[in-house]
Amino acid sequence: MSDALRETNFTFDPPAECYRGKVRDVYRRGNELLMVASDRISSFDHVLPRAIQHKGQILNQIAAHFLHATRDICPNWLESNPDPNVAVGKACTPIPVEMVIRGYLVGHGWREYSAGRRSLCGVAMPEGMREADAFPEPIITPATKAEEGHDEDISRDDILARGIVAPEVYARLEDYTRRLFARGTAMAAERGLILVDTKYEFGLLDGEVYLIDEIHTPDSSRYFYAEGYAERQRAGEHQKQLSKEFVREWLMAHGFRGLDGQIMPDMPDDFVESVTLRYTELYEHITGKTFEPADTTDIPRRIADNLRRTAWKVAE
Repeated sequence: MSDALRETNFTFDPPAECYRGKVRDVYRRGNELLMVASDRISSFDHVLPRAIQHKGQILNQIAAHFLHATRDICPNWLESNPDPNVAVGKACTPIPVEMVIRGYLVGHGWREYSAGRRSLCGVAMPEGMREADAFPEPIITPATKAEEGHDEDISRDDILARGIVAPEVYARLEDYTRRLFARGTAMAAERGLILVDTKYEFGLLDGEVYLIDEIHTPDSSRYFYAEGYAERQRAGEHQKQLSKEFVREWLMAHGFRGLDGQIMPDMPDDFVESVTLRYTELYEHITGKTFEPADTTDIPRRIADNLRRTAWKVAE
């Protein structure tokens, strides 16, 4: 059997609807949701051809770590983790906006800045900044949540003008985003890391805003090592980071940015193994725990066995 989980095709009793995202297989039944974090990896809004061993378990466990640690800030969807790759919780109606918050000028923000633009999602960026400089204060740069293809930058004014959410709901999204980022920043600092930027997704249930999906994982966030950050900035050196940015950089170096007509490069074994090591390193840094890989002999069977103790029983 494969030692990486590419996808699941469970049939539940009672039945559930299934949706396959870029990384997660999502099963919904009434007001309950079951998410399986697969070992798929995406970049530039494309799923890469090879799965990464243990990636799903790492994402699922980091997300659970932070969801439990932020319940005092806002309610979230998670109720239990019956398997290392599985999360079960409330089914909310997703708000089709990703709340991106940036503490430092890197990634997409830096690419826009280096192209001469000084406004991102209607938010002004100061002159004279260098890559990886800290913003005077974190900026919120939302993106529309696309069903397929690329998410697109959008300003606060456009969100409200289009009626995507009511003004009072958007105000709550911004408040939650800033408070969650502050908590994530403090938790990262305790582990010798800098939370550089991240994104949050929210949903509505009975008129209340819930935090949904994952938070502060390497798929949704970027981290720098705090030690040596200032020295590297002064020397004009690249920052040492734990994130998925190195995957994007590898793809760009091989001629792929997710644009029409570009061909996804093959992923050699050594690169796939290096991705697993990077994800494992981030897990151990951010949680302070030693990563304990689950049995990967037959991951779908393992999940099905663990779900037998829940209401989500896999039909034979």
